[in-house]
Amino acid sequence: MPDPLLFRPFELRGLETRNRLWISPMCQYSCPSEGPETGVPGDWHLQHIGALARGGAGLVMVEATGVVPEGRISPNCPGLWNDAQERAFARLVGVAHAHGARIGIQLGHAGRKGSVHPMLPSSPDASVPASEGGWATVAPSAIAFGGLAAPHALGTEGIAGVRDAFLAAADRAVRAGFDAVELHAAHGYLLHEFLSPFSNERDDRYGGGPENRARLLREIARGIRAAHPGLPLLVRISATEWTPGGFDLDAATQVAGWLSEDGVDLVDVSSAANLPGVRVPVGPSYQVALAARVRTAGLPVGAVGLITSAEQAEGILASGQADVVFIGRAALENPHLPIAWAHRLGAPTARELVPGPYFRARFGGGA
Repeated sequence: MPDPLLFRPFELRGLETRNRLWISPMCQYSCPSEGPETGVPGDWHLQHIGALARGGAGLVMVEATGVVPEGRISPNCPGLWNDAQERAFARLVGVAHAHGARIGIQLGHAGRKGSVHPMLPSSPDASVPASEGGWATVAPSAIAFGGLAAPHALGTEGIAGVRDAFLAAADRAVRAGFDAVELHAAHGYLLHEFLSPFSNERDDRYGGGPENRARLLREIARGIRAAHPGLPLLVRISATEWTPGGFDLDAATQVAGWLSEDGVDLVDVSSAANLPGVRVPVGPSYQVALAARVRTAGLPVGAVGLITSAEQAEGILASGQADVVFIGRAALENPHLPIAWAHRLGAPTARELVPGPYFRARFGGGA
């Protein structure tokens, strides 16, 4: 095809990315867990982000990053609440930009799913006790996730503290040079916990009806937009919990409409992970229809979920189901996948995406 959509530039609040193939945030569990370097991304992250940016993606999204220490998923996850973390992230930003990619950061709070062991080979699927660096978790309501430790229900002052921590982390992200910020309101973490009636049984202004359950997310989005009018702002949601009575596609589409009013620029559409043991109908493009429905709210959307071929990704855009495509695990297997897909589709920019020192690997010539 002469000019595939996947490799045309995409603009979001004045920010142009070189193409519409973006990298999802993916936990690396590779930060120090104690001392002054707690939550500070290091050399592993430099190589990880550098490889993904060098591989030709339009935007690389940094993994879920805790806005407070107890907001991390595991003790080895990154954070953005102090100057050392901010400086380290600025280093990653510079590397991504040097390779021609845009870079964003996903800010989150793990809520009741925090203080768990890293999801690495041989790691237990359990809460980390305080004696091993774990912490007491918080949630909208004191409802545990599966066999994890029961959380404490946040009071109104605690909710205000969470909101302020997100705003402060966004300020740090901007100072570090990030091109975009994504709020993590999916996968059963704190902002998703507020959205879902399965995890939010509050009877105050942050619980009950859909508007109240969405209040914290919207307050954070409005606060960031007011402080940073030019910052591209994304939100990742789980558009369905695949269980009747939960946060579903109708609710997700309604929330997307509200987020549009609040100044959000794109919704990154995923699903599930707020309830243990749910059967998710996993298969190629299994979440794309969700993205297409959320897109009817009027905001651009990103599609994600077992998108593993260039033709599949191009078809999603060509059929109007999404505006950008996110890939994750496929890019871990091959960080240069965007370059390969650009050549497979015959994109005019394909040769430009190949780093000069690697040029002969694809085009030959030289010793």
